[in-house]
Amino acid sequence: MKIGIIGLGLIGGSLGLDLSEQGFQVVGVSRRQTTCDIAVSIKAVSAASLDFEILAGVELLFIATPIGAISATIKAVIPYLSPDTIITDVASVKQPIVEEITPLYPNFVGGHPMAGTADQGIESALRHLFHHAPYVLTPTESTPLEAIEKVKQIVNILGSKLYFATPEQHDQAVALISHAPVMISAALIETCCGNSELLELAQNLASSGFRDTSRVGGGNPELGAMMAKYNRNAVLFALKQYQQNLAQVISYIEQENWPSLTQFLEDSQLHRPSFLS
Repeated sequence: MKIGIIGLGLIGGSLGLDLSEQGFQVVGVSRRQTTCDIAVSIKAVSAASLDFEILAGVELLFIATPIGAISATIKAVIPYLSPDTIITDVASVKQPIVEEITPLYPNFVGGHPMAGTADQGIESALRHLFHHAPYVLTPTESTPLEAIEKVKQIVNILGSKLYFATPEQHDQAVALISHAPVMISAALIETCCGNSELLELAQNLASSGFRDTSRVGGGNPELGAMMAKYNRNAVLFALKQYQQNLAQVISYIEQENWPSLTQFLEDSQLHRPSFLS
């Protein structure tokens, strides 16, 4: 099978590494020639170009561009594809993309591999990044079963844990466990930086606890902003729920209600493993 990838960054490059390793012919498209050259040199793709013409004959096409460029990219690439080509994306927001693209291109399957690092670019591409990681597909009632099955096969080959959800369900769940935490983590970092008198000491004392809680807040700013823009309602809902819980914690401390605070912390300790199993 010939597979195409548009967007040869961390996710697109990592997909290329794994799919090439599995024996697929993988070709890529990037905005920069240097990225194309690196992708070929590390064997993420067999060939790469700035031009969509390289995608002629692909059976499956991954769109791994930034969220804001996905719709425009798909509209621009359709004339270069066979009508039988299946298109899927890797964006962390699904509803607006699925709603816009499905009427234009029936062979589209929304997808989201939930794996990554704080790094970006083809230089950060990793083999087996998706192994054992969740991979969500968000087909609609009109999505052809053959297209769903083809993408499902590739997800299984990657060794990911496959899940299905509606675009709406996906976006609401991801807001809770991914998008809102980015904003919360960033706010924590800025809270520390806002205390100028203690900043240097806090920086010197910061260790594994701060590293863990601040990691996602120190990621790609463009990606974080796109999460909030394209998943606005779900992110706001999640942040407001968090705000209510934070207000409850503040109240317990202000009132010196240590039994209630202890119970709150015991509940969170009990619940956390179920998110990490």
